[in-house]
Amino acid sequence: MHAGYHFSFAKAFSRILLILIAAEALGTITGCHGGDATTEIPPPIVTVAHPVTRSVNDYLEFTGNLASINSVTLVARVEGFLEQIHFQDGARVKKGDLLFTIQQDQYIAQLQQAKAQVEAQKAALWHAKTEFERYTRLLKKDAASQVDVDHWHFERDSSAAALISAQAQVEIAKLNLDYTEVRAPFDGRMGRHLVDPGNLVGAMGQQTKLAEIEQLDPIYAYVTINERELLRIMKRRKDQAREKAIEGTIPVFYGLASEDGFPHEGRLDFASLNVTPTTGTLQLRAIFPNHDLIVMPGLFVRVRIPVPEARDALLVPGDAISFDQQGEYVLVANDKNIVERRSVKTGFQVGDMMVVDQGLKPGDRVIVEGLLQAIIGRQVNPQAKDSVSPDKTQTAGG
Repeated sequence: MHAGYHFSFAKAFSRILLILIAAEALGTITGCHGGDATTEIPPPIVTVAHPVTRSVNDYLEFTGNLASINSVTLVARVEGFLEQIHFQDGARVKKGDLLFTIQQDQYIAQLQQAKAQVEAQKAALWHAKTEFERYTRLLKKDAASQVDVDHWHFERDSSAAALISAQAQVEIAKLNLDYTEVRAPFDGRMGRHLVDPGNLVGAMGQQTKLAEIEQLDPIYAYVTINERELLRIMKRRKDQAREKAIEGTIPVFYGLASEDGFPHEGRLDFASLNVTPTTGTLQLRAIFPNHDLIVMPGLFVRVRIPVPEARDALLVPGDAISFDQQGEYVLVANDKNIVERRSVKTGFQVGDMMVVDQGLKPGDRVIVEGLLQAIIGRQVNPQAKDSVSPDKTQTAGG
């Protein structure tokens, strides 16, 4: 056993010796290929651009709501049974379209009666004039008394007044007959009918509600702003009166909650004359075309009003703006090509560019491409690129 133990130990020692020799040989071969195993990695290439200085117009942005330009509750102005409804609930109608018909027989008869009364009064007037003229001639011949002449003078004037009254009754009868046909007062969209045919409407002088109609083209948008912001808007026409400065001169844009940007353009057409004492705000109203009736009253909208005076601002490509828990930032390459994080405050968008109000200077090199390779605190290889410049002067409509 002692001899076998020495044999096993010698065998294991021989294996360890062979491994050490092989390792030394491998090191020698590696050394012969010259070199150090670690190689220096070059800094990543990124694209940088200076912020673009352009003249832009600021804007004011609000949340508003839409309202119809005209809204009318149609009522029965005469008494009678509702005979017919001539529209479908929710239908679009034109001004003058027939919507309801109320029983007409009674009012046709009243019109005929009023016309007959006019003819009777015409005859009475003719008779009174004839008698007055005859008794006037007889008075000159001492064949009649002054009392008879005065009587027929009275009858003549009374008949003339009665004729005027009868003619007025004809006009009233025509109006009542017209009121039996309820027509659309303007182009608009109907609500649902509120009374079914066969019901008595307008009884005892009551104005029975029949339906509602709203004019949706154009459409209003109402917002409230403080007086200081309104004065900024009005600077466009400093030398004109307040009403003239507002009317038809200031563009307004709005966007729905489901839309990007502010694709709908209109104009500011009204500003309240007084500041609300409790809130210190003014109400503004803008008017927008709505030819396809794609929006309806009551919807909330995002409203943007450009401020007339322009200012110089710095713009960078929108893709260069990043976000984290600390807010908005861009990556810049300093004079030593080291990546720095720069917190910024952005404004509105102009095309593909973003206005940067705070955090950048014109000479900064903003990393616009290769952001994934740019690590804060690490060196990069910046390659210059000219920023795509927007129009010389941009507004906030888009």
